[in-house]
Amino acid sequence: MNFGILVLLIAIILFALLAFKQLSALILAPVVTIFVLICSGIPIMEGLQDMFMPAAADYVSKYFLTFFVGALFGAVYQFTGAAESIARFIGGLCHGKFVAPIIMCITGILTFGGVSGFVVFFVIYPIALNLFKESNLTRRLIPAAISAGCWTWSMSAPGSPSIQNVIAIKSLGTLSTAAFVPSLIVSIIEFLLIFVWLEYRARKFTKNGYYFDDARLKTQLSAEDLNIQGREDLPHWVIAFIPIILILVLFNGFHLDVVPSVFAGVALAAILMFKFVKGGIEQWVKVFNKGAADSGVAILNTAIVVGFGGVVKNTQGFADLVTALKGMSMPPLVFVMITVAICAGACGSASGGMGVAFNALTDTYLALGAKLPYIHRIATIAAGTLDTLPHQGAQITLLGICKLTHKEAYFDIAITQIIIPFITCGLFIVLAQMGL
Repeated sequence: MNFGILVLLIAIILFALLAFKQLSALILAPVVTIFVLICSGIPIMEGLQDMFMPAAADYVSKYFLTFFVGALFGAVYQFTGAAESIARFIGGLCHGKFVAPIIMCITGILTFGGVSGFVVFFVIYPIALNLFKESNLTRRLIPAAISAGCWTWSMSAPGSPSIQNVIAIKSLGTLSTAAFVPSLIVSIIEFLLIFVWLEYRARKFTKNGYYFDDARLKTQLSAEDLNIQGREDLPHWVIAFIPIILILVLFNGFHLDVVPSVFAGVALAAILMFKFVKGGIEQWVKVFNKGAADSGVAILNTAIVVGFGGVVKNTQGFADLVTALKGMSMPPLVFVMITVAICAGACGSASGGMGVAFNALTDTYLALGAKLPYIHRIATIAAGTLDTLPHQGAQITLLGICKLTHKEAYFDIAITQIIIPFITCGLFIVLAQMGL
């Protein structure tokens, strides 16, 4: 194997192993970057100052405001109880049926509406736990149900205000609804495949004797864990939906940039649901401070990974890898899918992987003849595939919240967030080649 490509492969494995051990990306990315620099014969300080930091800083410059307003919106929906109100309303529609798919629907609706995935984790988990307990379903499916709603169709569907869609818009100059018809078709198919899979697995687990109380799980829930009571004073679900609708109308109907669109949603939510944060202005300041702090952590963790990609793209090994892939004479859109997926897997981040891929390969994609709207949609779907390898920080966090291990819950995460999105990508490519 080419030595440069081997170095990159080792770096990806090292990245995965250290992330799996829950080492912070702020430490992990520079450490792995230094390994790549040494093995590639690039002076360490030159690589860090001229490649690593410019790539990370450029990402912050482009997307900080997007992270910032999204985190503010998430904080408002968490502390006013708006997210919980919507979740309870939708959860009440299932009447004990299709519980796992319904949890996926709840998280998908919230994230498609602009609520941060990390906020959704903490809001939805107690609701999911209660619904699973009432239906006597195994807890093993909770992480897949929650995260599938966050990072599949709601992330890549046309019109989504997700950071992945925004990155494609800003990098390619396309619209949020790029390649609308095939995108809508495959988003619906992806949703249905995940819905069916989660319901199939729920029934199979129950048939095989796996119920809510399961002595085979490594961590058993305490009485305190099970006694999670939601808020009583919640805004009406109709009121909670209004700011989300405003965001989607401004973002897609008026083609307003995502930042003012979401900020308008934040302002409207604060006005409509002011009384649901007890303590008046002083407490609202704390809500906004929490959102602002969360945005800083989120973008730094992602940007530092993009910095690692900024070094990788300047190595001979990366150039050789791209040349080797191009030499396989694969269709241009398949090349887009594979390269974005690899970058997302290497970074353990969909948005970070997209940032790396677009910075390094946009000109190559165009030179191969791929059309911009198709590149946009393929990239947003493909970014949500290999980013879900076991070292992904978000999945590790979610498993911790759910008190489950990879062995107990990762299989269904992999099916819903790697296998099914790859199928979705393939279907999109077929539709694109048919001229849709």
